[in-house]
Amino acid sequence: MNKINVALIEDHHLTRSGIKAALEDCEEISFIGEAANGLQGITLLEKTLPDVAIIDIGLPGLVDGIELTKRFKEYVKQSKALNLDNQPKVLILTMQDNEESVLAAFAAGADSYCMKDVRLEKLVEAIVETHLGENWIDSSIARIVLARLNNPFKVMATAVAVPMVSIHGLKPEDSELLMTNPLTQREREVIELIVEGYSNEEIGESLYISLGTVKTHVRNILDKLACDDRTSAAVRALRAGLVN
Repeated sequence: MNKINVALIEDHHLTRSGIKAALEDCEEISFIGEAANGLQGITLLEKTLPDVAIIDIGLPGLVDGIELTKRFKEYVKQSKALNLDNQPKVLILTMQDNEESVLAAFAAGADSYCMKDVRLEKLVEAIVETHLGENWIDSSIARIVLARLNNPFKVMATAVAVPMVSIHGLKPEDSELLMTNPLTQREREVIELIVEGYSNEEIGESLYISLGTVKTHVRNILDKLACDDRTSAAVRALRAGLVN
């Protein structure tokens, strides 16, 4: 497996140094650069085109983490040097877990959202999953995101003045998979409760079915949505319009 090229844009020196040191010790990761503010970050990201850019949402100055994410994503989209298989991803790393910041980050084009107090192994997991094209959302804010993404295609984040932008739905191959093997009515009921943050036990109680039956439905949903975990399945279901 090739190493994942990672760049970090974080204004707090101790935090930046600590993350850098930790990632440099990871076999899966190649740490290729760092920056302390948004303007430096733009230059760094456009020069290095990392597989995953870790961006602090609260960068100082006119170019904060949201603006940096937006500019970098626009640069990637316009660049003719990239193909569909190697487009860089953005992982937001922050202490802000309010819904405005979270939704603004995704509206700007972020692929994943991770809290700064996350354990190293979880951060590495987030980087790997993001690189593979999954939307990794920290469990502490997953319910906020999933409960508020009622429109699967567009999100307006007014609190930080981010314009409305499209959030893409399923990949064509995934849409085709669902057309040939759609969710059953019961599976739709289960995925709706997953989006609301229900545990398997709570789903069973709500639908009056056994825990084993719930687990079977969840496993079938993950297979049909081509997901490895409940959070990814919930995000994908919302984006595909399977949940209102």
